[in-house]
Amino acid sequence: MADFQLLRYDASMKEDWDDFIGVSKNGTFLFRRDYMDYHSDRFHDHSLVFLSKSAIVAVLPASSSGNVFSSHAGLTYGGLVMARSITAVDVIDIFRLIISYLSENRFSSFIYKAVPHIYHQIPAEEDLYALFRYNASLTARGISSAILQRDRLKFRNIRRYGIKKARKNGVYVSKTSDFSDFWDILEANLYDRHGLSPVHSLQEISLLASRFPDEIALYVAKIEEETLAGVVIYKTKTVAHSQYISASPKGRYLGALDFLFDHLIHDVYSDSLFFDFGISTEGDGHFLNESLLYQKEGFGGRAVCYDRYEIKVPLHIEPGAL
Repeated sequence: MADFQLLRYDASMKEDWDDFIGVSKNGTFLFRRDYMDYHSDRFHDHSLVFLSKSAIVAVLPASSSGNVFSSHAGLTYGGLVMARSITAVDVIDIFRLIISYLSENRFSSFIYKAVPHIYHQIPAEEDLYALFRYNASLTARGISSAILQRDRLKFRNIRRYGIKKARKNGVYVSKTSDFSDFWDILEANLYDRHGLSPVHSLQEISLLASRFPDEIALYVAKIEEETLAGVVIYKTKTVAHSQYISASPKGRYLGALDFLFDHLIHDVYSDSLFFDFGISTEGDGHFLNESLLYQKEGFGGRAVCYDRYEIKVPLHIEPGAL
């Protein structure tokens, strides 16, 4: 059994934290501090660092609110990020440390969002077994659609028809660092359909794209100078993930998204291991947007789950109970 030390993250650890994310077996740029800390005014950071022989072997991007401890409430996913050397027994021991720490600090609930397997550089599901061992409950499951790029399925006829229509009408694809035209389309669609706003404001997504120019990119489909549709891509070591997708009414009529996705899948991100369209569920997964799912599956996407778990933290732990 390894002797692990738990520390709470502070800003003096930023460089070591970021360096570790880069060499971990399941970390992505979303866990780098320049990404996590952009919304520090909305989420109270409570990240944890685990050491063995003075070296970082795991980190937990996390936040807290009242008596609820979350891995991290401001991120799509954010479970335990592990060194390549970490084993299943190690993770069970690390979870023991976490539960003890949470109990000592009077937290009653531990919310855990596992990193989906498609983002792992090597297998890294030791945390799922530890969750089972600590009686975690599955509380939310989003269903995303992803393409294994080396073994793609054929596009459905309706998607191929949209591509032909867009090409016939002179639609073309462009990469841009100006998010404003696309954000107008995105905001209008989200408000009209759901009464919602994007998770990121225009200022926030522009800031993040400037901080991570190799990881965050906007591709738009245009006709002449008019923006018809766009997709914001988050690029990790294994996945090209569609963070935002939207089209104007004219863009939908002309098949602009079909044309744009065809270009992204077959040209721009053909070397990625996976192309992920994002989830098609709402309400913690209890509502499935079947028309949205049908669109994504029409490009050959198939199911990947984004899961959230909860562990009820005991207020008092008997010696040897964990």
